[in-house]
Amino acid sequence: MTEPLLRAQNVTKSFASNKGLLRAVTDVDLEVAPGETVGLVGESGCGKSTLGRTLLRLYEPNGGTITFDGVDVTNLSQRALRPMRRKMQMIFQDPYASLNPRMTIGKAIAEPLVIHGLVKTKPERAARVAELLAKVGLREDAAARYPHEFSGGQRQRVGIARALAVRPRFIVCDEPISALDVSIQAQIVNLLQDLQEAEKLTYLFISHDLKIVQHVSDRVAVMYLGRIVELAEAKTLYRAPKHPYTQALLSAVPRVDPAAKRERIILQGDVPSPLAPPTGCPFHPRCPVKDKPEACFKELPKLRVLANGSRAACHVAE
Repeated sequence: MTEPLLRAQNVTKSFASNKGLLRAVTDVDLEVAPGETVGLVGESGCGKSTLGRTLLRLYEPNGGTITFDGVDVTNLSQRALRPMRRKMQMIFQDPYASLNPRMTIGKAIAEPLVIHGLVKTKPERAARVAELLAKVGLREDAAARYPHEFSGGQRQRVGIARALAVRPRFIVCDEPISALDVSIQAQIVNLLQDLQEAEKLTYLFISHDLKIVQHVSDRVAVMYLGRIVELAEAKTLYRAPKHPYTQALLSAVPRVDPAAKRERIILQGDVPSPLAPPTGCPFHPRCPVKDKPEACFKELPKLRVLANGSRAACHVAE
């Protein structure tokens, strides 16, 4: 079996607040193989983006271990981590907020090249910027323009070019299309897939759009209240979801074939506060399963392997 490019073990990230300790990510185990796309889905506020940033050490983990390319990066100093930054990049949700409005597109793309010492002369830098712009479908003259002169889709292409500049191996795509018009979303998704093949990239693709995740992912992880509650091959998960939360999410996805429609599952109540999560299974206050066993109220379910090869953190999943 191929050694994972990225491995997270019991990763936890908490934030202090005036109301107590907020556990945004709790005891997450996740592996991503070279060349793979792992989709990460769940409701807003479930911890998806926090997990992505923690895996890149943009947020410091409070617990657990993060191993990248065989190196334990969990406690590396910023100086020791710097060479690893070249291999791990991020594409942000808001392409405008992630670009300096006072910096030309050319300078924004060239900045990581300069920081990491990948170019030595101005002509070399200009050539690399032009190459990156071409890869993402932008003209060379875009380098002299500013972010506000571009559309949202074009700005996201710039963000992708910037992430590619240092020739990374792993990219966290943090809701890369959610801020874009529907007409542009497919173009960006297709671009990311083409670049993955051409550049031999590995993706963690974070999104709340379940159809897009199904289209791009090899495997899918489902998060709820800071924990991964189901992890499976994409085809398996969409065909036969095992966790009641996953079933509820997928029941809301529109289907073209009327005969393939699932019965809509309406979850009752709100997501519990991560400041005071329920005892037992975090999902039990909203779980639609009738006659739940006592363990649901008292014991935290572990992510276990089921008969079909999926993994689910559920006392009743089989």
